[in-house]
Amino acid sequence: MPELRKDPISGKWVIISVERGKIPADFVSPSQKRKANGFCPFCHGNEHTAPPEILAFRPASTPPNSPGWTLRVVPNKFPVLQIHGDLHKKGEGVFDMMSGVGAHEVIIETPEHQLSLSNVSQRALEDTLWAYFFRLTDLKKDMRFKYALIFKNEGEVAGATLEHSHSQLIALPIVPKTVREEMDSCRKYYDSKERCLFCDIINQELETGKRVINENDGYVAITPFASRDPFETWILPKRHESNFAPLDKSFASFAEILQRTLKQLDRVLDSPPYNFILHTSPFNEEVNDYYHWHLEILPRVTKRAGFEWGSGFFINPTPPEEAAKFMREARI
Repeated sequence: MPELRKDPISGKWVIISVERGKIPADFVSPSQKRKANGFCPFCHGNEHTAPPEILAFRPASTPPNSPGWTLRVVPNKFPVLQIHGDLHKKGEGVFDMMSGVGAHEVIIETPEHQLSLSNVSQRALEDTLWAYFFRLTDLKKDMRFKYALIFKNEGEVAGATLEHSHSQLIALPIVPKTVREEMDSCRKYYDSKERCLFCDIINQELETGKRVINENDGYVAITPFASRDPFETWILPKRHESNFAPLDKSFASFAEILQRTLKQLDRVLDSPPYNFILHTSPFNEEVNDYYHWHLEILPRVTKRAGFEWGSGFFINPTPPEEAAKFMREARI
């Protein structure tokens, strides 16, 4: 069973995933994994090599775990947390720990190996967003879980070990420290001004336009004022929404702006590796006036070294205003 351990100095939790550590492939470089026999377990026709699907979009005439699907969600074959078991918390002197209970799922976004989210059909991207929503809705019913983080590693440098386009979901028995810090800051702002901090940022960015990349009726894409990395981009709903859900029962507007933004990044940075992370309110605080869900896109075009890791500072050589200008001018 994996274990969560809390650093008493920083307050950060670490997952000790002993099961994953037993996998020899985990100690093989990503480039070697990608070249192994040219085989991809996520490709159409190889369904039997992955765990049984949790969710799939497929014609009603096709049976589960068979060809014919357009999107599949499967358990991660080597999860960092285990779905089975009770949640136990304990201490050893100053150290706190809990059993590594959680869910680790893979969202296979397309049956086509060569496609990415920037060039799938908009309908396929909408389906991916619906899959995120359906899985979050289902997992929040499990009282052991307090949060689920959805993320995507695109490219070897960003941590992807398979080329086939996919994203991941990890449900946790705690709220991640980064999310909790964002929420605490937003709650303090709301207590002081009775307004959502994110809403104020959105309104100010729309007014000045300096860091706005693009917008549509429902969403805006911006380069944050204090961007950590070159071309860091956030996509946010324009109206206040505390938890990830379709605006007016549709993900069409979000899919449109997300795909347009990814195409701009591809154009400006020559299809960079990137991570994206969906930050939404915890399961037990979903509806509130102070937090605002958003998607953070982080192109991996620089490396962090000793100063960054030791100090917690980020060094960004590209001002976000210039990054936004480059992206606005990109022809797609």
